[in-house]
Amino acid sequence: LSVNPINLLDGLKRIEDGIAAIVAQGALPLAAGGDHLTTLPVLRAVAPKEPVGMIHFDAHSDTNDRYFGDNPYTHGTPFRRAIEEGLLDPKRVVQIGIRGSIYEPGEHDWAKAQGVRIIYMEEFVRRGAAAVMQEASDLVGDKPTYVTFDIDCIDPSMAPGTGTPELGGFTTREAQEMVRLLDGLHFAGADVVEVAPPFDLGGMTALAGATMMFELLCVMARSLADRKARG
Repeated sequence: LSVNPINLLDGLKRIEDGIAAIVAQGALPLAAGGDHLTTLPVLRAVAPKEPVGMIHFDAHSDTNDRYFGDNPYTHGTPFRRAIEEGLLDPKRVVQIGIRGSIYEPGEHDWAKAQGVRIIYMEEFVRRGAAAVMQEASDLVGDKPTYVTFDIDCIDPSMAPGTGTPELGGFTTREAQEMVRLLDGLHFAGADVVEVAPPFDLGGMTALAGATMMFELLCVMARSLADRKARG
């Protein structure tokens, strides 16, 4: 998609229009960001009439109100805006792998008050991928659900090329396992975001990002085929 690097709001509108054209053809979008703000216009395109659920892999909740002064549209605010705009059903949103530094003491309070399920990294370590993903699947149910994968959910030892790396993340193998456990989900679309090539080492983050997109493509294609076969 042709985005506008100078005008933020125009860039968001271009993404929304481009994804809307894909959705209008009956296809499921699989997007590659950009920073995590790029997910907001994708959600605007896939959920114009009713909110969707979301399974969100990330080190950060991205539900802040403002970043960089008083800016409501940044990589740390997309899901607050999406809930406010009625694009996401917060009671069908689960965030997995949250950890690391925060910007204010109550950073996650608003999300929790809306009903967002936050699974911190420590809980994931205790319970394991299978149990966590079973809960995520149960929470979103059989209604349309968007999957967003921030590459910084993976430990920076395996994916250093990102803007806000946080130690103590998933291994690439754990990330693959979790995405494969999305099999059968009623997909509304998906994306992989926050790969930053200038910060990469030997292309390892680019490889991780491309691999996660491939893993998502596989489960999306099979789930869609199964859904069509069932009528």
